[in-house]
Amino acid sequence: MSTTTKKDLIDRIAAETNQKRVVVKKTVQCFLNKVIDELRRGNRLEFRDFGVFEIRHRAKRIAQNPKTLERVPVPAKKTVKFKVGRLMRIALEDGAAVKGEKDRGNGAKVREKRKRTPEPVGAR
Repeated sequence: MSTTTKKDLIDRIAAETNQKRVVVKKTVQCFLNKVIDELRRGNRLEFRDFGVFEIRHRAKRIAQNPKTLERVPVPAKKTVKFKVGRLMRIALEDGAAVKGEKDRGNGAKVREKRKRTPEPVGAR
């Protein structure tokens, strides 16, 4: 598994959209800043079919150092939870970039309905 950096992503978007790299970089950074700002305000971010970002509060607790077995207090903190959306889940399960799209030949994409197979009892 390789790592994709923000720079790699910006380069790919710039090439695909035929926009200058500087413009794409500014847009991506602005988007990321807005995501951080909304989460900082305590807002939930929902991107349909992609996923949901939300803040979770973790209570303070007492943990144990595994080496010394000493009890250590851990303060309360906020974390970000990401729940995967429908299209991302399908893409990850099927290994496809965007599953369920057919090319008409004229550049237009048509969505196909995905047949759902029932899960066996106790699968979750």
